[in-house]
Amino acid sequence: MSRIPTPTNIEAAPEASRGSLEAVNKLLGSIPNMFRIIANSPQTLEGFLGLNNALGKGSLDAQTRERIALAIAEINGCHYCLAAHSYLGANLAKLSAAEIAANRRGTSGNAKAAIAVGFAAKIANNRGKVTDGDLEAVRAAGYSDAEIVEIVGHVAVNTLTNYINEVLGTDIDFPVVNTLAS
Repeated sequence: MSRIPTPTNIEAAPEASRGSLEAVNKLLGSIPNMFRIIANSPQTLEGFLGLNNALGKGSLDAQTRERIALAIAEINGCHYCLAAHSYLGANLAKLSAAEIAANRRGTSGNAKAAIAVGFAAKIANNRGKVTDGDLEAVRAAGYSDAEIVEIVGHVAVNTLTNYINEVLGTDIDFPVVNTLAS
């Protein structure tokens, strides 16, 4: 049970959040609980959607973005995001069960993606403290400086939603997946 009210529909949300929720509904065909609970703060919803949408237009493909989201959800122990990204990874990004399991452990069956996911995990685990060697490994795998910045951005946006969902106890509306530590 969530710790703060989750608007039951668009009309129950703050007026300033309604346009954003309508856009989410148009894009996804529904409004997952995470978006509705974030709608309690129109500014946070706007900021999250803006960053998430901008990163979605970046160079990293959808599979790599989902791989990073899975790794960060696992590291942060976010049950909501782990459920959501396991579902999205399998159904939208078409990641196999084995790949999703690898991503949750901070790696990938794809050599290039393993470097990005491992780097993202290192960022999260070390609170942004990475070495010159870590950056060189990402570059050597073929990632540009812009893509390195995008990886950091994906860690940040996923950490934001992980923290929101864990702090607020967002009710999970995706098939439940336990963290590896559970």
